[in-house]
Amino acid sequence: VYNTLNINIQQMKGHQMAETATATKSPNYTDEMVETAISMYQDLGNEGLEAIAEAVGKNVRSVRSKLVREGIYVASEKPATRKNDGPTKKELLIQLEAVSPFEVTGFMGATKSALTQLIGHFSIENAD
Repeated sequence: VYNTLNINIQQMKGHQMAETATATKSPNYTDEMVETAISMYQDLGNEGLEAIAEAVGKNVRSVRSKLVREGIYVASEKPATRKNDGPTKKELLIQLEAVSPFEVTGFMGATKSALTQLIGHFSIENAD
């Protein structure tokens, strides 16, 4: 019984493998679509991705992925973030400690704007 069952399983596996071997996968992009996307990208760059997607009938993300796979896509540079030149939170806590009548270690979670308001409040109070 075991040998018969084992042979049937092997035959089923062989049948499944034969089915998958004969099934052909159709490409998402034809050669013509790839050529169109590449030529348009070389002319338009990253700003033309929407136009390319419309021309080849795919979405922008798919077109971008295809251009990456083809080795043509160049990612746009991200704008550099500006560093805030204002005082750090640690500096604000030192200032607050100088003007406040209480311990400031519990204010580490406070925002910079809240700390600035507290410093302003106690600075005015101390000036009076």
